[in-house]
Amino acid sequence: MQPLRIIFAGTPDFSVPCLQALLDAGHEIAAVYTQPDRPAGRGRKLTASPVKEAARAAGLPVFQPETLRDPAAVAALREQGADLMVVVAYGLLLPQAVLDVPRLGCVNVHASVLPRWRGAAPIQRAILAGDEESGVTIMRMEAGLDTGPMYLLRRLILDPRETGGSLHDKLSLLGAATLVEALPGIADASLAPQVQIEAGATYARKLAKDEAEVDWAQPAVEIDRLIRAFDPWPVAQTHLRGASLRLWGSELAEGDARGALPGQVVAATRSGIEVATGRGLLRLTRLQPPGKRPMPVAEFLKARHMD
Repeated sequence: MQPLRIIFAGTPDFSVPCLQALLDAGHEIAAVYTQPDRPAGRGRKLTASPVKEAARAAGLPVFQPETLRDPAAVAALREQGADLMVVVAYGLLLPQAVLDVPRLGCVNVHASVLPRWRGAAPIQRAILAGDEESGVTIMRMEAGLDTGPMYLLRRLILDPRETGGSLHDKLSLLGAATLVEALPGIADASLAPQVQIEAGATYARKLAKDEAEVDWAQPAVEIDRLIRAFDPWPVAQTHLRGASLRLWGSELAEGDARGALPGQVVAATRSGIEVATGRGLLRLTRLQPPGKRPMPVAEFLKARHMD
């Protein structure tokens, strides 16, 4: 196929493999759009997005508008003369005026098997729900939230111990490969987009830090999913003797809670701390005390008594 002139819009680490795949495939990146630099770290220093860093390294022009609803921003985008706009976790809404600019429209790389998990946090919501599969969808964008027709879909079976971080990395690479696979058919119109079926559509709302607090009245299997889904952010947490304790590793434990209340420690050994839940026992295997790095339970217990 003839190389396409593409505007790329993305912000986090997840987006970077897609940008690199487009470059490797020989497409012309007319411009890269990413969110404005944001404060980050303890010093709250303004920090460039991973996509901006990758674009700079490749010598690509970068645009960082606060919004794309400004007519001036739309005009600047139109001046790029792009065939297509590729959007991967950009984080800003695209108004209809922007969707209409490229000759071939705008396509999105979404980290779920649509219509399941439309919205901001499909990776974590899939793990929280106990889904057995996830995947990526290449879709044509329209005004609705992840409701556009689908060009190409690729599925991925989840590992039983999948974390938010591990699934993020797998889908990031799968999305890049699927995007490049779809582009020839999008360019010559041989790949007809399929309308999403509304039945079974679900919404993956944005993650909130208060969701990370463990409710020990929930079943052990659901708490285990929470710990895995929120690794590496926002990280599940609980409290021990008044201090916050972040939870990085867990597994379901066999045995009887022996009448213990939810949240009560039943056993503490080098292999893990077993805690009663609303249904079943959960063994915590990796913890992070305040001001410390994550550590195995055996190391955590050296300086503490759990009685």
